[in-house]
Amino acid sequence: MEERLQKFLAASGVCSRRKAEELILAGRVSVNGRVVTVLGAKVNAVDKVIVDGKLVSVSRHIYVMLHKPEGYITSACDQFGRPTVMDLVTRYNTRLYPVGRLDYDTSGLLLLTNDGELTQALTHPSRKVEKVYIARIKGILTPDEIERFRAGLRIEDYTTAPAGIHIVKSFNESVSVKITVHEGRNRQIRKMCEAIGHSVIFLKRVATGRLYLGDLPRSASRELTEAEVRYLKGLKGPSNPN
Repeated sequence: MEERLQKFLAASGVCSRRKAEELILAGRVSVNGRVVTVLGAKVNAVDKVIVDGKLVSVSRHIYVMLHKPEGYITSACDQFGRPTVMDLVTRYNTRLYPVGRLDYDTSGLLLLTNDGELTQALTHPSRKVEKVYIARIKGILTPDEIERFRAGLRIEDYTTAPAGIHIVKSFNESVSVKITVHEGRNRQIRKMCEAIGHSVIFLKRVATGRLYLGDLPRSASRELTEAEVRYLKGLKGPSNPN
């Protein structure tokens, strides 16, 4: 998400917006090694901004969508040395944190931000943000199994909330399905499928609420648009849940 350079400097705590305009016009600001003297110039979270020889540390909130591939841990580090999603977002000039999680062997849409208040609000169980997945599972689903899945299943020490499941395409020995859940328990979809007698071959998250992965390439990331950020903040509500 791009914004005007003077607004970026003000949001980063360097100075007021008016003072930032003066610094730009005086040739005291550079972006990616080039001096900028135009007030209409725009920057994003990837750009390296320097004022009077000092790198501007990004203190503004950044909201990123990542297409997580399989084989990455959703954490800052891993005790077994496996790659983490943080390895895929190093181009942003700030420390980002995942909003929720995706399992090691699950791909798809993952949000990351440095807005801790929003992260806490969106991951609170009371928010019930809808998450949509495409899965391929072994075997052929029966009508009874579909109804059991939709009604909620007893898994370990809890019962899942009602969930959506719809067949997208059937194959000889497997089926592709669209699954919608409002919870985010560890390996929940895989456990739900196993509870009705089917193992998951492939699992990918394609949407979180009204945010869609679309054609974002695997391992790639992008900043959310202003409209997408407003949507997320609207989900948070006027205050944090208790």
